[in-house]
Amino acid sequence: MIPPRIKEVKAIYDFCLEVIYTSGEKKLYNMKNLLKLNYYKNLRNINYFKLAKSVETTIEWPKGEDIDPNELYSNSKTID
Repeated sequence: MIPPRIKEVKAIYDFCLEVIYTSGEKKLYNMKNLLKLNYYKNLRNINYFKLAKSVETTIEWPKGEDIDPNELYSNSKTID
């Protein structure tokens, strides 16, 4: 399944991402477990983490870190 495109992303409290999809869905993704991986070591700095930007169906950071679109969509919690 190809997730919908991302309309907006906000880095919020405690290394979570609030993601709004073009489908109108609003989801919350917790990055804490991924931050344990060396690939995401730069994101452990909250100021760098806040530089998250949406790129089509995923999220990226300035140094190239990204999240698998299916991981992001499937493992996010729907919020109102």
